[in-house]
Amino acid sequence: MKTLVHPYTGLHRGAWTKGNLHTHTTRSDGARSPQDVIDDYASRGHGFLMLSDHDTPISEAELAKLHNRGMVLIPGNEVSDQGPHLLHVNASCRVPPHADRQRVIDEVIAAGGLAIVNHPNWYGSFDHCSIQQMTAWSGYVGLEIYNGTIGRLDGSPYATNKWDMLLAQGRQLWGFANDDSHTAKDDVGLGWNVAYIKERTVVGVVNALAAGRFYASTGVTIKHIEVTGMHIRLETEDACRIVALQQVARRFAQVDDKVIDVTVPAGAQYVRFECWGAGEKFAWTQPFFVAEEV
Repeated sequence: MKTLVHPYTGLHRGAWTKGNLHTHTTRSDGARSPQDVIDDYASRGHGFLMLSDHDTPISEAELAKLHNRGMVLIPGNEVSDQGPHLLHVNASCRVPPHADRQRVIDEVIAAGGLAIVNHPNWYGSFDHCSIQQMTAWSGYVGLEIYNGTIGRLDGSPYATNKWDMLLAQGRQLWGFANDDSHTAKDDVGLGWNVAYIKERTVVGVVNALAAGRFYASTGVTIKHIEVTGMHIRLETEDACRIVALQQVARRFAQVDDKVIDVTVPAGAQYVRFECWGAGEKFAWTQPFFVAEEV
């Protein structure tokens, strides 16, 4: 007997909360002060935010000196030097940018943080982080399937191709959408993560992200996710089309509607949904994994 293992269970006594994990300030190569960045994201309705300057973590004590504008501020860092960039979420300490990125991931985990692979398809060769590297590494929680700033640089802001290749290998990895903001003009409000938060604290947000209890978005809102056996119903507020995919991005269902009802097809290893809105607005669910019922 088959069953679905997915992160969207127990959605009660909490709230869907929008947040961004990849921002830069004058502490590294950003154009604005930490407080200016915080003020901006709060004005856009974000409920959590991580400042992630290059190889320059900001502690909870430093964050406490800033006005959070009602948001949960997460200590963060972007490990950048000597290799592909990794987000260190919940950075309680500085993890050195070892050239051996598996060592970086291991030290992030040991310090109680989460590691996320950043903008894998940056550069003209689409190889800031290769599929070979991501296949070799273990322990990281996911990757940026959308990075807004790469839209104005060489390469692609999207990395769902590498996500599907990894998922088809049997990896459990979550897909994130982030701005990677450096300025106020071009790269703010492009992508975010909507997490189901049961506790409005750093721990509450990090636990939701670690469990995959969120969806990634560039503008489409998901209202409801219901799973009954091998059947999934997904409702959105504003999708024009919803596409259901299984391993290696093979489409098995598609509707031009705000709602989709599907039964997971025989032979599927996992399924996920892309919700397409107007213009370049999307939402991506996390994968629903097919497993043998115990």
